[in-house]
Amino acid sequence: MIKKTTINNVLMTAAALGTVLAISAGPASAAGDKEKCFGVAAAGKNDCATATSSCAGTAKADRQGDAFIAVPKGLCMKISGGSLKPSK
Repeated sequence: MIKKTTINNVLMTAAALGTVLAISAGPASAAGDKEKCFGVAAAGKNDCATATSSCAGTAKADRQGDAFIAVPKGLCMKISGGSLKPSK
């Protein structure tokens, strides 16, 4: 039982680390490798203008519905609260 739990913990840690590395990786070589992910940016950490601000880094609140960050394609919908469309 302990062996199975240890193996599961190692696998879960490896999967989490892979996700963190994918999120923190630098810009992709082609713009087609990224997608806008709305509703997950921290305050002041959005990538571009929002409906209520004119430039990057100006989101007023965490998880602001109209603020986005660029993430690798396919990742946004795996992030809690992530959306491919802005919310009001």
